[in-house]
Amino acid sequence: MGIYVDPKNVAFRKALNADIYIDKTELIAYTNDRIDKTDCFLCVSRPRRFGKSMAVDMLVAYYSTGCDSRALFAGKKVEEAPSFAEHLNRHHVIRLDIQRFLETERDLATFIPQIERAVTEELIEAFPVCRGLSLDMRLKVVLGKIFQQTEEGFIFVIDEWDCVFRMAKEKKEAQREYLDFLRGLFKGAEYVELAYMTGILPIKKYGEHSALNIFSEYSMVDPKDLGQYFGFTREEVLEQCRLHDMDYEELEKWYDGYLIGGLHIYNPRSVVDALRWKRVKSYWTGTETYEALKIYIDMDFDGLKEAVIMMLGNGRCKVDPRKFQNDMTTFKTKDEVLTLLVHLGYLTFDEKESEVFIPDQEIVQEFLSVVNEPAWDDLIQALDRSEGLLRSTWVLDGEAVADGMAAIHEETSSILKYNDENSLTCAILMAYYSAKVYYLNPLLEMPSGKGFADVVYLPKRGVDKPALVVELKWNEAVQGAIRQIKERGYADWAAGYTGNILLVGISYDKEKKVHRCTIERYVGEAG
Repeated sequence: MGIYVDPKNVAFRKALNADIYIDKTELIAYTNDRIDKTDCFLCVSRPRRFGKSMAVDMLVAYYSTGCDSRALFAGKKVEEAPSFAEHLNRHHVIRLDIQRFLETERDLATFIPQIERAVTEELIEAFPVCRGLSLDMRLKVVLGKIFQQTEEGFIFVIDEWDCVFRMAKEKKEAQREYLDFLRGLFKGAEYVELAYMTGILPIKKYGEHSALNIFSEYSMVDPKDLGQYFGFTREEVLEQCRLHDMDYEELEKWYDGYLIGGLHIYNPRSVVDALRWKRVKSYWTGTETYEALKIYIDMDFDGLKEAVIMMLGNGRCKVDPRKFQNDMTTFKTKDEVLTLLVHLGYLTFDEKESEVFIPDQEIVQEFLSVVNEPAWDDLIQALDRSEGLLRSTWVLDGEAVADGMAAIHEETSSILKYNDENSLTCAILMAYYSAKVYYLNPLLEMPSGKGFADVVYLPKRGVDKPALVVELKWNEAVQGAIRQIKERGYADWAAGYTGNILLVGISYDKEKKVHRCTIERYVGEAG
């Protein structure tokens, strides 16, 4: 029993004693199924505040021979698994928190030897019958000798595995040495029964390939079948709201939005804080710094700022995450920056549509804090106009909407290049920023009738506001927009919608730099 070799279960016991605990022990049944197989290497990456260390503490408490955890798991979901008794406290565990050895950049030159020495010291003490062990040996050699003499393997549980890449972003040589250390420790090692690593970033890639290709990776972009363990599910939050007498719809508005493997997942720490303090607000601040987000969205990549504006307007952006190199410095395109923001928890990724968006109101507040800077002043002015433009739409005042669009265009011309229809769509989403209070996320290019409506806003449940079907025209007459909505049946879905519907046509004349708008009530089966 040591700090690193066969630890006790103190950390998990404290988690169980917390006022709010949600049972995620079924993850253990999943890892049990990987023990002593060729695919026994798992790297599970997710943002801060998403329960990474909790999972590590749980796995250590379950597997470690250094404690008796049967009472801790009594009544938990994993107790029903056929493999539960077979592995409970029956494995030697090596538990590492890399950040404990790498507190500052000054530790870069020494942290690997310190890890090896600290673990080797405890191994020598834990296996006194083994011959030929020495503090001068590499850790992989010591582990190999123990396995050779005892045929006893090890489960490795590593937290903050990626802190080297986050702390020493520019130190490529230190990163390579660390990856070489991990590769030497795991690749082809008979003593490895299971390796579970967790951090924020997936494993560093060089080109198209992972630097540790023996690991199966589970991430915010590709969670595979572990999505339910990345955070709290909707059903779990509903139950906690019932137990703690909280309004579920308020928590839903603030913290629901992460799409992970098709599941709606909530940020665990924020939900726990909201339940504890009986108050919904942004609990993100102070954990991920304001500067961290600012650095990335201020990067000068073509289309990046437009993407931020579109997402602030509840829009989505197409992204190809495959070229992201899984570090915090190697960026060539906006897609790579946006993919990093997914891993950091500032965006979420719709795997089916290959789109990213801002997940919830909590993260919207973080983005607004960053854009509330002199460089983004024009954007803030544009957002301030949004409520008035929305109200003008409701009263069918097309002239006021056109004037509002023109003002927003003028205020944001330094950010939006206004050279194509995509920029006009981006401007519309920004103009209707205030719609997020009353409407669901806008539907872009919604299939309807004989084509695609450019933007559709559907009111939230219980909100008495008209639905909006918006058609955009670039260098064309505005009357053509309304005509196209009608002729192509963009409002045909109205047959199943019982509220009012407004048809909104907006055009932009590039040569004259003029916006025009016309608005009509939809008259049909729902009218």
